[in-house]
Amino acid sequence: MTGFVVTTIFLAFTLGYWTSMQNGESHGGFRHERKRVVEVDFAVVAADEERCSAIGRDSLRLGGNAVDATVATALCLGVVNPMASGIGGGAFLLLRLANGSSEIYDMRETAPAAASMDMYESDPDSKRKGALSVGVPGELAGLYMAWKRHGQLPWETLVRPAIYLAANGFVVQPYLAHHIQSAADDILADKGLADIFAPNGKLLSVGDICLRKNLSQTLKEVAKHGPSALYNGAIGENLITDVRAAGGILTVQDLQHYTVQIRQPIVTETMGFTVLGMPPPSSGGACIALILNILAKYGDTLGTVGVLGLHRMIEAFKHAYAVRMGLADPAFVNITSVLEDMLNPDIAAELQKLISDNTTFPSGHYGGRWSQLEDHGTSHFSIVDADRNAVAMTTTINFPFGSKLLSPSTGIILNNEMDDFAIPSFVPPGYLPPPPQNFVAPNKRPLSSMSPTIVLQNGQLRAVVGGSGGQMIITAVVQVLMNHFMKKISPFYSISAARVHHQLSPNTVYYENWTTVTGEHLELERTAREGLQQKGHLLEARAGAIVQLVLQDLTVPAKKPYWHRRNWQSNNIFYGKLIGVSDERKDGAPAGL
Repeated sequence: MTGFVVTTIFLAFTLGYWTSMQNGESHGGFRHERKRVVEVDFAVVAADEERCSAIGRDSLRLGGNAVDATVATALCLGVVNPMASGIGGGAFLLLRLANGSSEIYDMRETAPAAASMDMYESDPDSKRKGALSVGVPGELAGLYMAWKRHGQLPWETLVRPAIYLAANGFVVQPYLAHHIQSAADDILADKGLADIFAPNGKLLSVGDICLRKNLSQTLKEVAKHGPSALYNGAIGENLITDVRAAGGILTVQDLQHYTVQIRQPIVTETMGFTVLGMPPPSSGGACIALILNILAKYGDTLGTVGVLGLHRMIEAFKHAYAVRMGLADPAFVNITSVLEDMLNPDIAAELQKLISDNTTFPSGHYGGRWSQLEDHGTSHFSIVDADRNAVAMTTTINFPFGSKLLSPSTGIILNNEMDDFAIPSFVPPGYLPPPPQNFVAPNKRPLSSMSPTIVLQNGQLRAVVGGSGGQMIITAVVQVLMNHFMKKISPFYSISAARVHHQLSPNTVYYENWTTVTGEHLELERTAREGLQQKGHLLEARAGAIVQLVLQDLTVPAKKPYWHRRNWQSNNIFYGKLIGVSDERKDGAPAGL
């Protein structure tokens, strides 16, 4: 492609986005459905940041596909929502092509080669903050591999919107401002973070302009040279120098040896749907499969509604979380039998028989052996393109602002994914022992809760979904699917309805009762809380996970846009109306064509 054409595409891409989105253009009140939902015929991106949804949408408008939109969206999120994601972290990407084939890009962070099982013995806090908490980042390598195999637009074109945002500045929106304030002490303690998010010693707030000049220079090199700029070039060398100066063990060789793993999704046939989920080292796909298979044993929709349905769902959550910590990186641990049991409908039927409609039970009833992984953060987006290729991608740097370190020379915020490993000696009073299958080992990937999911019905694409919020992702995704497909709730209210979470340890139902960053209050209704308490559940109020959803309506054919030149005639693919929903909890908004 000539330089002139690339430049023309870039100008259309960035200027079209900039006019409407840079100042956070309003689309109605916070709970106004019009901002959270789009219904379109052509293609849609549902991210948790409306500017990034728009950038992904614009790549589709230029003739790109779902993978092109994924690259543009993910890199945008790493700039404007840096507390949750970025090229200093990792991700899981589930791709389902319109021809029916599916593949997973596991770009999860790995432990450095110098890591060891007892490396946090003398200082457990260094596992969650600081240079020793940094794993080898994988997002950029995974995005590039997916693009190399399936992308249609030039790589440089897809990176340039993120460069523009980083170099010219972007308006700080409420969600980022909230996290800047919450992490104030850590930001001010790190010069790299302070220079970006507290220039001149003053924390950025809503409406301020955030500049990320060093990151823009890094992204320019990435645009020119691809991931080799980071994994085998000067950018990577500078990043390693910064990490080691801060006391880390990451090396240039760690970057050079990082590999993306291409895997096959977990496939579950349940409730009349085919569910594609994330395999280990994520626990998401197996847990979702087990929970849905347990609930399917109740036979009809009425078995999953009301207080009784909520109780049954919570009990299914507890059974799934009792066994999920038996999963781990399959390159290091033989998890075959655990995974087979979690996916076996007959095992699900046996677990369903252990559920009483009248009461809940102590934790020991469910058979859990290990303490739970407490992962954090993340960002998720769902994409469907004109040909009905679909991507569900969840990306993370783990805690808000990751390790609380920003590499000054590169502008990259460093993950603290090492915190997702277990420590042998860390057993708080009253907790189960740590899972040995998730202990640290060189080049190992820690267990995750990330759950990018795609749902099919009669062989046709039906839904693309996933969430952010650590260990609450799994239960949030299940509730959204149950809300829409079993309870027949509208897409918007399937997402916005108050949710619950249970992870077995502690033996507590976490229910939503919180006010979001834009002032909306979400709370599980009183009758539901009282009904659960009558069945013996202990309740605790908590904030919830955030879910992004794209649906294809298989009853309403899409109308082909007059400007669309592709062939929409296929005997095997149904082109239905697309509905994109972004979660109001994070003030997200979808964008479509």
